[in-house]
Amino acid sequence: MRYQIIWNRLISIAEQQAHALVRCAFGAPTREAGDLSAGIYDARGNMLSQAVTGTPGHVNSMAKSVMHVLDAFSPAQIEEGDAFIFNDPWKGTGHLNDIVLVTPVFAGSQLVAFFACTLHVVDIGGCGVFGRAAQVYEEGLFLPILKIRRAGRLNDDVIAIIRQNVRESGQVLGDIFAEISSNDLGARLLVELIETFGHETFHAAGHYILETSRNASLELIKALPHGEFLNSMTVDGFGAPFTLSAKVTISEQGIDVAYVDVPDCVGIGINVPLSYTEAYTAYGVKLLVNPDVPNNAGSLSVVTVSAPDGSLLNARHPAPVAGRGAVGQLLPDVVMGCFSAIAGMAVPAESSSSLWNIVLSGGPGLVPAVPGETHALGRTFNLISLNAGGMGAQGHQDGMSATAFPSGIRNVSVEILETMAPIVVTRKDLAVNSGGAGRFRGGLGQVVEIESRENVAFATSPNYDRTIYPARGRDGGLPGGKGHVSLASGASLPPRGSAVVPAGDRLVIQMAGGGGYGAPAERPAECVRRDIRYGYITEAYADAHYPSWREASRSV
Repeated sequence: MRYQIIWNRLISIAEQQAHALVRCAFGAPTREAGDLSAGIYDARGNMLSQAVTGTPGHVNSMAKSVMHVLDAFSPAQIEEGDAFIFNDPWKGTGHLNDIVLVTPVFAGSQLVAFFACTLHVVDIGGCGVFGRAAQVYEEGLFLPILKIRRAGRLNDDVIAIIRQNVRESGQVLGDIFAEISSNDLGARLLVELIETFGHETFHAAGHYILETSRNASLELIKALPHGEFLNSMTVDGFGAPFTLSAKVTISEQGIDVAYVDVPDCVGIGINVPLSYTEAYTAYGVKLLVNPDVPNNAGSLSVVTVSAPDGSLLNARHPAPVAGRGAVGQLLPDVVMGCFSAIAGMAVPAESSSSLWNIVLSGGPGLVPAVPGETHALGRTFNLISLNAGGMGAQGHQDGMSATAFPSGIRNVSVEILETMAPIVVTRKDLAVNSGGAGRFRGGLGQVVEIESRENVAFATSPNYDRTIYPARGRDGGLPGGKGHVSLASGASLPPRGSAVVPAGDRLVIQMAGGGGYGAPAERPAECVRRDIRYGYITEAYADAHYPSWREASRSV
């Protein structure tokens, strides 16, 4: 009974930690979209509990972050009142914009636990525009594991370095101080818990939580057919398509996921550190195998992940990694496809998956030069709006539209964006006909149009997939709609890199839709009529993909 009470308190404390971070954050990615993670760790660096608020990529890659701190600093070098900061992509959550903050917890004079949190800052210096950097050195300020607070006193040297190397120093430092505060809140609440139950009981409860989570996961794995299961998925890539292939091996010892024949790293920042590959791979497995088991070091330990050293999915320093999510967030679809061969395993159709973030910048130095052209430039700004296409349909329901899977972040509202930069969002609609046809329809993407409020040029830095190879349907379902980036005047823009939106023109982004599930002929006519009535599909689309809907409608 005491362990159950402690477990419930740990969940509550982690969630309060995350909510404090959201409330105190300065940047829109954290404050508005929930692009963060928060968690509690034992004194050995094992994640005990995570907040529900947050993204799998952050949570699962941050699961090992405290271990990295303990590798850099022995317990004897850690004092009460310390706080550690770093954004090393290979020890944190995959790119420089994610700041990890780790705080030790002392009860009496004893180190008993850690809190860690991560958030995405709007700017980290560097080239500032996706696609320009050929190495991580150019992508921004690289912080190794440092003490930003020593024994309760802020390290002014670290703060000064950050302030002088980022464009939005107020937002970035405000976010970092929010991280410090949220961890401190969690620490105070945890000390109260330990004072109530005692050091030994808390330590024993932590061991019990991890062992129970691991054993529960292994029992579920033992119930699956053992063997090897393969799946491949072709995606847009860069310059040439990528084929991502995975081999899932199920045994009594757990699940091993090996990525095979992985492309080499490329000269643009879509390379993925192994920490991020592990994070989204483990998430894909969890969705199908042990979704009801708590996500912690115990349940994560049953999944091992490998990819060839130096490959796209196991990038080595100094590869550029700023846009690692564009490839990394496709991995749950790759992994879940391996399980589709297992009878009775309900595997959804593929989703648009990768976020369709709208990254805009303006002003001198941030609008790339176009040979032979000059542009009037307005005020300087950096803006990121987290957006998503459609989810794949499942075997019992339509896919969700304009929903971020697998990241789980929220869209940032138009009104917030327009207060942060001199832009106007002139359109934000669901993309008609973008959900793959099927017994259950795929989720729809979005169409967003943006123009300058100052009637000047601005830059966009797209990093999108599913523009050539759409999300595939399952069990007879059809693919979702492809995404597209263009100007309102008609010119297509590259889905990866950077481009200029001239004064007087508009940026048009059509986001990809999710795949359908089951044969379209099996979709009830009333569902087709509802889709037409709601504007999800046109009658012409219905005639092409659900040819019997009119006849069925006349017989009603």
